Amino acid sequence: MNYVSPASTTVLPLVPPFFYIRDKLRQGHVIPFLGSGASLGKRTPPDTKWEKEQTDFLPKSNELADHLAKQTSFPPEEPTDLAKVAQYYNLVIGRKPLHDELHSIFRRDYPYTALHTYLAEVPVPLLIVTTNYDDLIERAFDAKGRAYDVVIHTTNRSLGERIFWRRYGEANPQEILPNKLNIDLQLVTVIYKMHGTVDRVEPMRDQYVITEDDYIDFLVRMTRNKAFPSIFAEPFQNRHILFLGYGLRDWNLRVVLSRIEKDLYRPKDITSWAIQDKPSPLEKEFWDKRDVKVYDMKIEEFVEKLR
Repeated sequence: MNYVSPASTTVLPLVPPFFYIRDKLRQGHVIPFLGSGASLGKRTPPDTKWEKEQTDFLPKSNELADHLAKQTSFPPEEPTDLAKVAQYYNLVIGRKPLHDELHSIFRRDYPYTALHTYLAEVPVPLLIVTTNYDDLIERAFDAKGRAYDVVIHTTNRSLGERIFWRRYGEANPQEILPNKLNIDLQLVTVIYKMHGTVDRVEPMRDQYVITEDDYIDFLVRMTRNKAFPSIFAEPFQNRHILFLGYGLRDWNLRVVLSRIEKDLYRPKDITSWAIQDKPSPLEKEFWDKRDVKVYDMKIEEFVEKLR
Protein backbone atom coordinates (compact mmCIF):
# COMPACT_ATOMS: atom_id res chain seq x y z
CA MET A 1 0.00 0.00 0.00
CA ASN A 2 1.69 3.20 -1.20
CA TYR A 3 1.03 6.90 -1.70
CA VAL A 4 2.27 8.83 -4.76
CA SER A 5 3.29 12.38 -3.86
CA PRO A 6 1.49 14.91 -6.15
CA ALA A 7 4.65 16.99 -6.41
CA SER A 8 6.71 14.12 -7.77
CA THR A 9 6.61 10.53 -8.87
CA THR A 10 8.03 9.39 -5.52
CA VAL A 11 6.09 6.45 -4.10
CA LEU A 12 5.88 6.73 -0.31
CA PRO A 13 4.90 3.70 1.78
CA LEU A 14 1.80 4.25 3.87
CA VAL A 15 2.11 3.71 7.60
CA PRO A 16 -0.50 2.41 10.05
CA PRO A 17 -2.65 4.92 12.00
CA PHE A 18 -0.57 4.40 15.13
CA PHE A 19 -2.31 6.92 17.38
CA TYR A 20 -5.76 5.64 16.48
CA ILE A 21 -4.84 1.98 16.95
CA ARG A 22 -3.14 2.70 20.28
CA ASP A 23 -6.11 4.68 21.60
CA LYS A 24 -8.65 2.07 20.47
CA LEU A 25 -6.56 -0.70 22.05
CA ARG A 26 -6.56 1.20 25.34
CA GLN A 27 -10.34 1.49 25.09
CA GLY A 28 -10.70 -2.26 24.45
CA HIS A 29 -12.09 -1.66 20.96
CA VAL A 30 -9.49 -3.73 19.08
CA ILE A 31 -9.16 -7.52 18.85
CA PRO A 32 -5.49 -8.53 18.49
CA PHE A 33 -5.39 -11.62 16.25
CA LEU A 34 -1.99 -13.31 16.62
CA GLY A 35 -0.43 -15.57 14.00
CA SER A 36 2.79 -17.58 14.12
CA GLY A 37 4.91 -14.54 13.26
CA ALA A 38 3.81 -12.89 16.50
CA SER A 39 5.73 -15.46 18.57
CA LEU A 40 8.97 -15.68 16.61
CA GLY A 41 10.83 -12.74 18.08
CA LYS A 42 14.37 -11.95 16.99
CA ARG A 43 17.10 -14.36 15.93
CA THR A 44 20.76 -13.49 16.39
CA PRO A 45 22.08 -13.62 13.77
CA PRO A 46 18.81 -13.28 11.78
CA ASP A 47 19.54 -16.29 9.55
CA THR A 48 20.01 -18.69 12.49
CA LYS A 49 18.13 -21.92 11.83
CA TRP A 50 15.94 -23.53 14.46
CA GLU A 51 17.16 -26.75 16.03
CA LYS A 52 15.29 -28.54 18.77
CA GLU A 53 16.89 -28.19 22.24
CA GLN A 54 19.64 -25.99 20.80
CA THR A 55 17.88 -22.69 20.13
CA ASP A 56 15.95 -20.38 22.42
CA PHE A 57 13.34 -19.37 19.89
CA LEU A 58 10.28 -21.03 18.40
CA PRO A 59 10.38 -22.72 15.00
CA LYS A 60 8.74 -21.25 11.95
CA SER A 61 6.01 -23.42 10.46
CA ASN A 62 8.30 -24.63 7.67
CA GLU A 63 11.03 -25.50 10.22
CA LEU A 64 8.55 -27.45 12.31
CA ALA A 65 7.34 -29.22 9.16
CA ASP A 66 10.91 -30.13 8.18
CA HIS A 67 11.58 -31.45 11.69
CA LEU A 68 8.50 -33.68 11.67
CA ALA A 69 9.21 -34.76 8.09
CA LYS A 70 12.72 -35.90 9.03
CA GLN A 71 11.35 -38.02 11.89
CA THR A 72 8.87 -39.78 9.63
CA SER A 73 10.99 -40.16 6.47
CA PHE A 74 8.33 -38.07 4.74
CA PRO A 75 8.34 -38.68 0.95
CA PRO A 76 10.93 -36.22 -0.42
CA GLU A 77 8.96 -35.58 -3.61
CA GLU A 78 6.03 -34.18 -1.60
CA PRO A 79 5.89 -30.50 -0.55
CA THR A 80 6.53 -30.17 3.20
CA ASP A 81 3.34 -28.35 4.11
CA LEU A 82 2.94 -28.53 7.92
CA ALA A 83 -0.62 -29.86 7.89
CA LYS A 84 0.29 -32.53 5.34
CA VAL A 85 3.43 -33.56 7.22
CA ALA A 86 1.54 -33.71 10.53
CA GLN A 87 -1.14 -35.82 8.84
CA TYR A 88 1.57 -38.22 7.65
CA TYR A 89 3.14 -38.29 11.14
CA ASN A 90 -0.25 -39.19 12.59
CA LEU A 91 -0.64 -41.96 10.00
CA VAL A 92 2.74 -43.68 10.26
CA ILE A 93 3.65 -43.04 13.93
CA GLY A 94 0.43 -42.08 15.74
CA ARG A 95 -1.41 -39.21 17.35
CA LYS A 96 0.02 -39.57 20.84
CA PRO A 97 3.65 -39.54 19.62
CA LEU A 98 2.77 -36.46 17.55
CA HIS A 99 1.38 -34.74 20.66
CA ASP A 100 4.41 -35.83 22.69
CA GLU A 101 6.77 -34.33 20.11
CA LEU A 102 4.82 -31.07 19.90
CA HIS A 103 4.64 -30.86 23.69
CA SER A 104 8.41 -31.25 23.99
CA ILE A 105 8.84 -28.32 21.59
CA PHE A 106 6.21 -25.88 22.89
CA ARG A 107 6.57 -26.46 26.66
CA ARG A 108 9.92 -24.65 26.81
CA ASP A 109 10.37 -21.16 28.27
CA TYR A 110 10.94 -19.28 25.05
CA PRO A 111 11.25 -15.54 25.64
CA TYR A 112 8.06 -13.67 24.96
CA THR A 113 8.30 -10.68 22.66
CA ALA A 114 7.77 -6.94 22.94
CA LEU A 115 4.33 -7.49 21.42
CA HIS A 116 3.27 -9.88 24.19
CA THR A 117 4.54 -7.45 26.82
CA TYR A 118 2.77 -4.53 25.17
CA LEU A 119 -0.58 -6.35 25.11
CA ALA A 120 -0.15 -7.37 28.75
CA GLU A 121 0.29 -3.68 29.63
CA VAL A 122 -2.97 -2.53 27.99
CA PRO A 123 -4.96 -1.30 31.02
CA VAL A 124 -8.38 -2.65 29.96
CA PRO A 125 -9.69 -6.19 29.31
CA LEU A 126 -9.09 -7.44 25.77
CA LEU A 127 -10.29 -10.28 23.62
CA ILE A 128 -7.09 -11.76 22.15
CA VAL A 129 -7.32 -14.46 19.50
CA THR A 130 -4.31 -16.60 18.62
CA THR A 131 -3.69 -19.63 16.45
CA ASN A 132 -0.36 -20.31 18.19
CA TYR A 133 0.27 -23.41 20.30
CA ASP A 134 2.78 -21.70 22.61
CA ASP A 135 1.94 -19.96 25.89
CA LEU A 136 4.01 -16.81 25.42
CA ILE A 137 1.05 -14.44 25.68
CA GLU A 138 -0.11 -16.08 28.92
CA ARG A 139 3.38 -15.88 30.43
CA ALA A 140 3.63 -12.18 29.53
CA PHE A 141 0.35 -11.54 31.35
CA ASP A 142 1.60 -13.58 34.33
CA ALA A 143 4.77 -11.48 34.45
CA LYS A 144 2.68 -8.31 34.64
CA GLY A 145 0.29 -9.76 37.22
CA ARG A 146 -2.67 -9.32 34.85
CA ALA A 147 -5.74 -11.53 35.11
CA TYR A 148 -6.97 -13.46 32.07
CA ASP A 149 -9.15 -16.43 31.18
CA VAL A 150 -8.11 -18.92 28.50
CA VAL A 151 -10.57 -20.51 26.06
CA ILE A 152 -9.17 -23.45 24.08
CA HIS A 153 -10.48 -25.21 20.99
CA THR A 154 -10.26 -28.97 21.50
CA THR A 155 -9.26 -31.70 19.04
CA ASN A 156 -9.67 -34.71 21.33
CA ARG A 157 -12.65 -36.54 19.83
CA SER A 158 -13.68 -37.96 23.20
CA LEU A 159 -14.62 -34.39 24.18
CA GLY A 160 -17.06 -34.06 21.30
CA GLU A 161 -17.64 -30.41 20.50
CA ARG A 162 -16.72 -29.10 23.94
CA ILE A 163 -14.06 -26.49 24.51
CA PHE A 164 -11.79 -25.91 27.51
CA TRP A 165 -12.32 -22.84 29.68
CA ARG A 166 -9.57 -22.15 32.21
CA ARG A 167 -10.43 -19.36 34.60
CA TYR A 168 -7.65 -17.16 35.89
CA GLY A 169 -5.89 -18.69 38.86
CA GLU A 170 -7.24 -22.19 38.27
CA ALA A 171 -4.95 -25.00 37.13
CA ASN A 172 -7.64 -27.19 35.61
CA PRO A 173 -10.02 -26.10 32.85
CA GLN A 174 -13.72 -26.79 32.58
CA GLU A 175 -15.14 -28.73 29.65
CA ILE A 176 -18.00 -26.72 28.23
CA LEU A 177 -20.03 -26.34 25.03
CA PRO A 178 -19.03 -23.19 23.11
CA ASN A 179 -22.50 -21.66 23.35
CA LYS A 180 -22.51 -22.18 27.14
CA LEU A 181 -19.40 -20.08 27.72
CA ASN A 182 -20.30 -17.23 30.07
CA ILE A 183 -17.57 -14.64 30.62
CA ASP A 184 -18.02 -10.93 31.25
CA LEU A 185 -15.67 -9.55 28.59
CA GLN A 186 -15.81 -6.14 30.26
CA LEU A 187 -14.14 -7.49 33.39
CA VAL A 188 -11.39 -9.88 32.30
CA THR A 189 -9.09 -10.38 29.33
CA VAL A 190 -9.86 -13.53 27.36
CA ILE A 191 -7.18 -15.35 25.36
CA TYR A 192 -8.87 -17.55 22.78
CA LYS A 193 -6.54 -20.34 21.59
CA MET A 194 -8.36 -21.00 18.33
CA HIS A 195 -6.06 -23.84 17.21
CA GLY A 196 -5.37 -25.37 20.60
CA THR A 197 -2.41 -25.02 22.93
CA VAL A 198 0.28 -26.75 24.94
CA ASP A 199 -0.69 -27.52 28.56
CA ARG A 200 2.27 -27.49 30.93
CA VAL A 201 0.28 -28.81 33.91
CA GLU A 202 -1.17 -31.86 32.17
CA PRO A 203 0.33 -32.90 28.78
CA MET A 204 -2.66 -35.16 28.14
CA ARG A 205 -4.74 -31.98 27.79
CA ASP A 206 -2.65 -30.68 24.89
CA GLN A 207 -4.82 -29.72 21.93
CA TYR A 208 -3.47 -29.09 18.42
CA VAL A 209 -5.26 -28.19 15.21
CA ILE A 210 -2.35 -29.25 13.04
CA THR A 211 -3.20 -32.16 10.72
CA GLU A 212 -5.28 -31.86 7.57
CA ASP A 213 -8.08 -33.76 9.33
CA ASP A 214 -7.91 -31.32 12.27
CA TYR A 215 -8.41 -28.35 9.97
CA ILE A 216 -11.31 -30.05 8.22
CA ASP A 217 -12.96 -30.87 11.57
CA PHE A 218 -12.42 -27.30 12.76
CA LEU A 219 -13.99 -25.82 9.65
CA VAL A 220 -16.93 -28.23 9.85
CA ARG A 221 -17.52 -27.15 13.44
CA MET A 222 -17.36 -23.52 12.35
CA THR A 223 -19.99 -24.06 9.65
CA ARG A 224 -22.23 -25.65 12.29
CA ASN A 225 -21.54 -22.76 14.72
CA LYS A 226 -19.99 -25.27 17.13
CA ALA A 227 -16.41 -23.98 17.20
CA PHE A 228 -16.54 -20.24 17.78
CA PRO A 229 -18.07 -19.34 21.17
CA SER A 230 -21.20 -17.26 20.60
CA ILE A 231 -20.14 -14.81 23.32
CA PHE A 232 -17.42 -13.59 20.93
CA ALA A 233 -19.91 -12.68 18.20
CA GLU A 234 -20.66 -9.16 19.42
CA PRO A 235 -16.99 -8.09 19.81
CA PHE A 236 -16.27 -9.34 16.27
CA GLN A 237 -19.21 -7.34 15.00
CA ASN A 238 -18.25 -4.11 16.78
CA ARG A 239 -14.46 -4.02 17.18
CA HIS A 240 -11.53 -3.45 14.88
CA ILE A 241 -9.32 -6.49 14.23
CA LEU A 242 -5.54 -6.17 14.27
CA PHE A 243 -3.82 -9.11 12.52
CA LEU A 244 -0.24 -9.58 13.68
CA GLY A 245 2.19 -12.13 12.28
CA TYR A 246 -0.15 -13.62 9.70
CA GLY A 247 0.34 -14.53 6.08
CA LEU A 248 -2.62 -15.44 3.91
CA ARG A 249 -0.92 -18.16 1.88
CA ASP A 250 -2.74 -20.85 3.87
CA TRP A 251 -6.20 -21.64 2.54
CA ASN A 252 -7.48 -22.67 5.96
CA LEU A 253 -6.95 -19.21 7.45
CA ARG A 254 -8.70 -17.58 4.50
CA VAL A 255 -11.66 -19.91 5.02
CA VAL A 256 -11.74 -19.13 8.75
CA LEU A 257 -11.80 -15.39 8.06
CA SER A 258 -14.53 -15.88 5.49
CA ARG A 259 -16.64 -17.86 7.98
CA ILE A 260 -16.14 -15.19 10.65
CA GLU A 261 -17.33 -12.56 8.18
CA LYS A 262 -20.42 -14.51 7.17
CA ASP A 263 -21.40 -16.28 10.39
CA LEU A 264 -20.83 -13.32 12.70
CA TYR A 265 -22.30 -10.76 10.29
CA ARG A 266 -19.31 -8.48 10.56
CA PRO A 267 -20.08 -5.08 8.99
CA LYS A 268 -17.88 -3.96 6.11
CA ASP A 269 -17.40 -0.45 7.50
CA ILE A 270 -15.34 -1.47 10.55
CA THR A 271 -11.69 -1.25 9.53
CA SER A 272 -9.23 -4.07 10.14
CA TRP A 273 -5.45 -3.89 9.82
CA ALA A 274 -2.68 -6.41 9.19
CA ILE A 275 0.98 -5.95 10.08
CA GLN A 276 3.08 -8.28 7.96
CA ASP A 277 6.75 -8.26 7.01
CA LYS A 278 7.15 -8.29 3.24
CA PRO A 279 3.71 -9.52 2.15
CA SER A 280 3.68 -10.96 -1.35
CA PRO A 281 1.50 -9.39 -4.08
CA LEU A 282 -0.80 -12.40 -3.79
CA GLU A 283 -1.16 -11.94 -0.03
CA LYS A 284 -1.87 -8.23 -0.51
CA GLU A 285 -4.66 -9.24 -2.89
CA PHE A 286 -6.05 -11.70 -0.33
CA TRP A 287 -6.01 -9.07 2.42
CA ASP A 288 -7.73 -6.61 0.11
CA LYS A 289 -10.46 -9.16 -0.63
CA ARG A 290 -11.05 -9.40 3.13
CA ASP A 291 -11.27 -5.59 3.39
CA VAL A 292 -8.14 -5.55 5.56
CA LYS A 293 -5.53 -2.80 5.18
CA VAL A 294 -2.09 -4.44 5.15
CA TYR A 295 1.12 -2.65 6.12
CA ASP A 296 4.59 -3.91 5.26
CA MET A 297 6.34 -3.69 8.61
CA LYS A 298 8.09 -5.85 11.18
CA ILE A 299 6.05 -6.43 14.32
CA GLU A 300 8.87 -5.15 16.56
CA GLU A 301 8.91 -1.85 14.66
CA PHE A 302 5.12 -1.62 14.86
CA VAL A 303 5.15 -2.11 18.65
CA GLU A 304 7.95 0.44 19.04
CA LYS A 305 5.90 2.99 17.11
CA LEU A 306 2.82 2.26 19.25
CA ARG A 307 4.88 3.02 22.35
